[in-house]
Amino acid sequence: MPELRKDPVLKRWVIIATERASRPNDFKKKREDFPANQDLSKCPFCPGNEFMTPPEVLAYRKPGTLANGPGWWIRVVNNKFPALNPEGSLDKKGIGIYDMMNGVGYHEVLIETDDHFATPLSMSSSQFEEIIWGYRDRIIELSKDVRIKYVIIFKNHGKGAGASLFHPHSQIIATPIIPAVIKNEIDNAKEYFELRDRCLFCDIVTQELGHQDRIVFENNSFIAFCPFASAFPFETWIIPKKHSHRFEDIDKNHVVDLAQTLKSVFSKLYLLLDNPPFNMMLHTAPPNSNSKEYYHWHIEIIPRLTEVAGFEWGTGTYINPMLPEKAAIELRKQEIT
Repeated sequence: MPELRKDPVLKRWVIIATERASRPNDFKKKREDFPANQDLSKCPFCPGNEFMTPPEVLAYRKPGTLANGPGWWIRVVNNKFPALNPEGSLDKKGIGIYDMMNGVGYHEVLIETDDHFATPLSMSSSQFEEIIWGYRDRIIELSKDVRIKYVIIFKNHGKGAGASLFHPHSQIIATPIIPAVIKNEIDNAKEYFELRDRCLFCDIVTQELGHQDRIVFENNSFIAFCPFASAFPFETWIIPKKHSHRFEDIDKNHVVDLAQTLKSVFSKLYLLLDNPPFNMMLHTAPPNSNSKEYYHWHIEIIPRLTEVAGFEWGTGTYINPMLPEKAAIELRKQEIT
């Protein structure tokens, strides 16, 4: 029989349609790997093609190498087709009941490796550490702009998830507003804290560790799990065991453990679902937020295996044909060497 499960973070209901339950193979889509003989001279993210991108705003590179040239292993550039522009003032105004402002902000691309064909299996944990440091450095830098209210880091992998380039990369957008999803999470976490004097996310960590049936991966600092009210098949969250509201406060030991966690989760998804398209989003507290006691940063990973259709758009209630407990079992089975 189908189940209705309530997400305690967003307070939305999800239908777990158990009668539609499928095997993992049923979710596999046609692999989106590009041919090995593709012309890398046309990839703007490959070494030697730095002239094809805007100038770098951050690079981790070998000593003695020149900016905007080869020798880097992490490179951040402005998006060539940005959603927001850093120039100008917000110029907030109202038109009757409607509010508007200029599209001021930042839109950057973090190139995750110099290897065009890198996969979670081939990338080292140390390279994932470098990516994490890059995320941290850009959040800190962009948050210095007083116009910026939020910095979101996300990754679109595969055409089915919105990626237009194959070379591994993430995106960073700094906005003059706090996105509604983040505000909703913070408001619900605050309400929970005021009622119970505990962090909602810490309670989720405690419960998931106690039950273990939705755990995908665990190390000293993090758990990865399929949420109780997963909206999508194989949806996976990564959350620090220790309470922390801001990702950018992460220290070296936690960077090492997070890198291990990201590599493991991405590799398990890669193996089980044959390199599926997915979206990854980092949810952290806004700059100068007073949510230290009750908010808890985390990462959400959503494989794009099912279609969002009329019912979902019309109600905000999602139908998931895969039990999260079953999804976690299948992901745990994948051995990473």
